[in-house]
Order: sequence, then structure tokens, then C-alpha cells
Amino acid sequence: MIQKLVNILLVEDDEVDVMNVKRAFSKNNIKNELFVAGNGVEALDMLRNSIIPLPRIIILDINMPKMNGIEFLKIVREDENLKNISVFVMTTSNEDSDKINAYNLNVAGYILKPLSFEKFITSVATLKNFWSLCEM
Repeated sequence: MIQKLVNILLVEDDEVDVMNVKRAFSKNNIKNELFVAGNGVEALDMLRNSIIPLPRIIILDINMPKMNGIEFLKIVREDENLKNISVFVMTTSNEDSDKINAYNLNVAGYILKPLSFEKFITSVATLKNFWSLCEM
């Protein structure tokens, strides 16, 4: 059986974190195409105008300029074309209000950073298992 790789969108404004995600993908032999947006406004534009097919998974930071992750997530969940995309929050925010807001908007998971790179690789491996199921 040939597996079709799903697109993944990373919404992250920190270049070091973007590099770490790419490195963790490489270490986990993840071949999915990774699109990167630096904030929620850019991510919405990409989702609505340039990523084909739409990503099945979004990895989302909360603390970003222009539009934070919770604001972005609210818009995604209200959009008929985007609302079914699985979203994993990956953030430094350990605030209960952010966790509650994220889970109330049906996130698939909430990952706290900074993790050690080894723990981050393990977290990405767990995500890989999730989206491998999506690919099937």
C-alpha cells in the first residue's frame, strides 16, 4: 500500500523553534511537506490561498505577533473549509487560561516548550504516529 503524505502547517514566529521542528522531523524520518507561517495572519492567508491540498495538521504557537494562536484557532474553527484540521498547540505558555481556551477550541494536543531536544524528538514521534493514522 502506498501512503499519501499529508501536508503540515507550522505556525511559529521563532526561527530557532522552526529549525528545531525541522530537525526533529528529520530525526524522525518524517517526509511530510512542512509549510511555515510566522503568525496567524500569514497562516490564514496560506490556508485560504496557497496550500493545496489543505494541511491535515497544524502545529501552532500561542504567543505570536499580529494574531496570536488562540485568535487564529477561533477563526479556523469558524471557517467551514478549515474547521476539521487537527491542531496541536506547541507553546511556552503554561497558563491554565491558554490551555482551557485551546482545549475548548478542540485542539488535538498541547505541548509545552522548551523541551530538551531529545524530549522534543519523542514528542514529534508521537505526532508522527497520529498523522500516520490520518494518512491512512
